[in-house]
Amino acid sequence: MNLASAVSFTAHKLTAADVPDARRDAELLVSFVTGKDKTFLIAHPEYELSATEEKHLDKLSARRLTREPLQYILGRQEFYGLEFIVTPDVLIPRPETEILVERAIEYLKPLGNPTFCEIGVGSGCISITVLCSVASAQAIATDISINAINIARANAVKHAVDDRIQFVESDVYSNIPETRFDAILSNPPYVPEIDFDSLQPEVRDYEPHLALTSGDLGLDVITRLTDQAPVYLKPGGMLIFEIGFNQSAAVSRMFDPRVWRSAEILPDLQCIPRIAVAVKR
Repeated sequence: MNLASAVSFTAHKLTAADVPDARRDAELLVSFVTGKDKTFLIAHPEYELSATEEKHLDKLSARRLTREPLQYILGRQEFYGLEFIVTPDVLIPRPETEILVERAIEYLKPLGNPTFCEIGVGSGCISITVLCSVASAQAIATDISINAINIARANAVKHAVDDRIQFVESDVYSNIPETRFDAILSNPPYVPEIDFDSLQPEVRDYEPHLALTSGDLGLDVITRLTDQAPVYLKPGGMLIFEIGFNQSAAVSRMFDPRVWRSAEILPDLQCIPRIAVAVKR
């Protein structure tokens, strides 16, 4: 089987199973098993796969047919121009979270030797990207899952920021050292339990439930995140976190003007309210 037929055959199988973006996924799977980039696939469609490569492609495409996310199959995902190791122990980094990162970088970069804390580090994509962009920053990153922390630590080593980040196993703020940060960042679980069964199979059946949902309205962790944040923020410190669809009004009410100098909700690229940003008095 050559590259052209491998892509076509795999895309046909995925399309028949209603897998989204079947052609793109087929190309990525073929590229992965052969070690050839997309340019090579286009320029050399006649290149023959080895028997080992064909068997590997069959095995991986069978996993995708079950709607297992391609990122878990390949073990990686790009985020903000960086490549991150991902496994089913962590959420797959998504483009909308880059808005959170951009806001954090914008705020922290002008500060001298800023410190920040991330609640729910997952793959580490938020903290590590900020550290890569703000060379003087130091971070503490927490997660309730030690498996997630191990993935984040591997990504910190991969991007050479492991000497500037401390990982703590913690349920929200429970084990954080008594210190105050310039910023607190988080992509907390926010999917309402009632909506969980309606999620795409890739999300519902494969991504970690604990990192996706928190309570009937999806606001349990967000409430704890906002209520306790002032204790851990310096005056003028910033809290930045991601929220879910239709949560902007409820989240806005959490910011007591006696505690917070300002609060706003930023939209994502689809104009959905997505990132909460608040500054402590």
